[in-house]
Amino acid sequence: MTQLTIDHQHGHSIGIGVGGVEILRYVYAADMPQFEAPKPYLHPMRTLSGALVSAYRPWDHRWHKGLQMTWSHVSGQNFWGGNTYVHGEGYVPLENVGGMRHDAFGTIDHDGTELTLNQELTWVTQGGEDWVSERRRLRVHSVDTTTASYVIDVRSELTNIRGADLELGSPTTHGRENAGYTGWFWRGPRNLTGGAVLAADGAGPEAMGTESAWLAYSGSNDDIDGEITILAVAGETSHGSLKWFVRNDPFPAVAPSPAFHREIVLAPEETLTLAHRFVVADGAWSKDAIETYLSRVGG
Repeated sequence: MTQLTIDHQHGHSIGIGVGGVEILRYVYAADMPQFEAPKPYLHPMRTLSGALVSAYRPWDHRWHKGLQMTWSHVSGQNFWGGNTYVHGEGYVPLENVGGMRHDAFGTIDHDGTELTLNQELTWVTQGGEDWVSERRRLRVHSVDTTTASYVIDVRSELTNIRGADLELGSPTTHGRENAGYTGWFWRGPRNLTGGAVLAADGAGPEAMGTESAWLAYSGSNDDIDGEITILAVAGETSHGSLKWFVRNDPFPAVAPSPAFHREIVLAPEETLTLAHRFVVADGAWSKDAIETYLSRVGG
């Protein structure tokens, strides 16, 4: 079995390595401007060959940071970052950008071949109010040198602790077409712009706003020869269904969105659960290769 090495910079981040490559770094307590909605994120993300597959603070959206949990419209608060979409006005700078505070790790389990992090977080408004208690689990496993891939499983249990209903929406639920980005969101580096998109039903970029079991994004690397694939498996949601947010222009991005077309109303003390799988691989995977992989590893 392929061994994982761990580098914990206490109070800041945890790095995960395979061989001589740090494939992931989970930054759980970084300083950043409030406008960027301070929150944990996975960056850098790399394939086993070392190809970079995540972006950090790109000039067009400084709050985009690799793979992270986000939410742009939460009862008037913005836990995504940047300006807030207001119908009829466009994106407007508001004093409403909150953040996600790392409170503690429940457990950090590392058996040599996989790593599981159980984390407690609190979503805090810009005004300092605690609105959401999150129990998060990250699991990195199934490193496979034959397929040059590995798996990141993410799970979030979001409990409303505001004391009133929470309305969880997106720019699309507020009037902007095809902008249903909520939940776990991956932003790729600029060299992957214009990459190939493939969904379980065969759809490409037109999979935006549709439902399918999985969606894959492939593109060519800078620096390291070859191509990469990010395979996202929708997984589960306790409320409604998941729709894909996907773009390959003007930037690469994928998210299984739980509130693309409709808001989720979360009552006090009610919990929303989301669980997804992200596979990071060298090479451009075909539909047959993806289905063969999922039949063996699961999704």
